Amino acid sequence: MRLSRCLFVAALFLGGPLGAAEPLPVVFKEDFEQGADRWEPQDPSQWQIKKTDRGQVYSQHKKQSAYKPPHRSPTNIALLKDVVVGPMELTARVRSTHPDYGHRDAVVVFGYQDPAHFYYVHLGKQADDHANQIFIVNGDARKKISLTSTMGTNWDDNWHTVKVVRNPADGAIAIYYDDMTKPVMTAKDQTFAWGRIGVGTFDDTSDWDDIELRGVKVEGK
Repeated sequence: MRLSRCLFVAALFLGGPLGAAEPLPVVFKEDFEQGADRWEPQDPSQWQIKKTDRGQVYSQHKKQSAYKPPHRSPTNIALLKDVVVGPMELTARVRSTHPDYGHRDAVVVFGYQDPAHFYYVHLGKQADDHANQIFIVNGDARKKISLTSTMGTNWDDNWHTVKVVRNPADGAIAIYYDDMTKPVMTAKDQTFAWGRIGVGTFDDTSDWDDIELRGVKVEGK
């Protein structure tokens, strides 16, 4: 799909305030009951299918990663193999499994081009310039692009819902955590109009389940 076509469709579905227009179509759903064959971990030894009282989940159970990114960025990520989207809305259930500390986190990657070019949101326990922000990796170390954020993400040992909404037509990015009516972070950037998605942590551990991706597929990328 040409970039102009992707942006036209983005405007059609997401024109005006994020989430106010016609819902994007579902392009991918995952509950991990059939395994995780469609996922590509940066370090496969960190990830496994785990049986729980809610069914099977995708568990990033190992903290230390063998993956060495070209620039300072998350090391504990699993990418969806075969879906590239422009405008998108990603919803997932996530549980932090790391002992509590100031930067306890979970991460969602989007707009992924390659290991040196992508966006991610860091949902960190305590906010600072390197935590609980939206970032871009663009051929250099991560750079904060958040326009708004909160004091931190209130992690505990329970399951939570996270949603990422991206509109490349105007660059808008909105992040939701549990409350799907008000974003906890926002940003605006048009560097990457399309890309893959991924889940994980910066350098902690986490479990993931019930991932739904709505969006407009971009073919040939």
